[in-house]
Amino acid sequence: MLKDGSEPGPDLRVSMNRLRLSLSSVFAIAAVSVLAFKLPGVGFWGPILMLGGLIFLHEGGHFLAAKSMGMPVEVFSLGFGTRLFGFKWRETDVRLSILPLGGYVKLAGFNPEEPGAEDPYGFLQQPFRKRMLFYSGGILANLATTLVLFTAVGIHQARVTKVLETWTVVEVVPGSAAEQGGLKAGDELRGIGDLNFPGTEWEAAVAYIQAHADQPVPFRLTREGKPLELPLTPRAEGGKGRLGFMPLPVPTPLEFRPFRPGDLLEGGRYAVGTSWRLTGQVFGFLKRLVSFQAKSAEVAGPIGIIRQGSRAAQHGWETFLFMCGAISLQLAILNALPIPALDGGHMALLAYEKLRRKDLTIELKEKILTGGFLLLASLMALVIFLDLLKLRK
Repeated sequence: MLKDGSEPGPDLRVSMNRLRLSLSSVFAIAAVSVLAFKLPGVGFWGPILMLGGLIFLHEGGHFLAAKSMGMPVEVFSLGFGTRLFGFKWRETDVRLSILPLGGYVKLAGFNPEEPGAEDPYGFLQQPFRKRMLFYSGGILANLATTLVLFTAVGIHQARVTKVLETWTVVEVVPGSAAEQGGLKAGDELRGIGDLNFPGTEWEAAVAYIQAHADQPVPFRLTREGKPLELPLTPRAEGGKGRLGFMPLPVPTPLEFRPFRPGDLLEGGRYAVGTSWRLTGQVFGFLKRLVSFQAKSAEVAGPIGIIRQGSRAAQHGWETFLFMCGAISLQLAILNALPIPALDGGHMALLAYEKLRRKDLTIELKEKILTGGFLLLASLMALVIFLDLLKLRK
């Protein structure tokens, strides 16, 4: 994402002087992944709308922050590179560019990260709080998006009066009989042997599996919207059959009551509570990641995101909106990390300069941002590689 900014050129040094990478760009590469890998069973428009919308809202946050400062915005672009088409809105060229790898907001005449750059509209003379608002604009937009989407989901759930529960596999133990038999997380159970779902208590299913140690048991599933049957053989452990997977009931709403004004409050409570819970999970994952305790299966890169987005779209608008909100929240948290080249990195540098009451040299900022960019580029390459490995399983 370019904040000064010119579009990335071929010269790496010039590009790094101008580039402020956003995590939304990392996830947006999923659009290219769809076209490149043509994953079986993956929808197209749902994930594209999700990612494109989140990028638009993120950049829109920076755009609104710039306008609130009185800074003219020369370009608002979805994508990088050659301009495909767009329109003029006041002084801003709103455009769609050829490379769907994120987006950027270009402030007219602003290029403070390039030595000798001019600042004709006085961005560097703006108060600390306004410059901090500018860099945090995308984060705030992502947080607001999350709360709005989760509130809509909460309102929908508050109106439910009757549900039908189905069982979905959420975890498969590595090396277990279930994994060796081909069971995967996300599979929806439709039947086990002569038992059918819905209509069977899970305790009865456990007893059935335990009673068929070392015997093939037919599992009827739905995977990515398609029916599938797998013969799974429980291993005999302690005289009982065990497969090694964990399902959870997923409620499907059947009946709703009319909307009530109080549902807005219930939706707001749901949004705040869910956001708080997911934030804890994200930081828990980051802790495991930096301590090298996270598993590769927990890491989802662009291809993983596009697959999950497609599955969410197939399960209906409520699941899709929930996933959009969850990804928007993750983008806000990750962009807020004090890593050079992210929004949080710029905010951390700005705060450091405020505390020391003296700006860092442009050359030092350039080195810090370049190092951050190289780190993020390496991480992006790693998660894409892990995604590709998962496709082979």
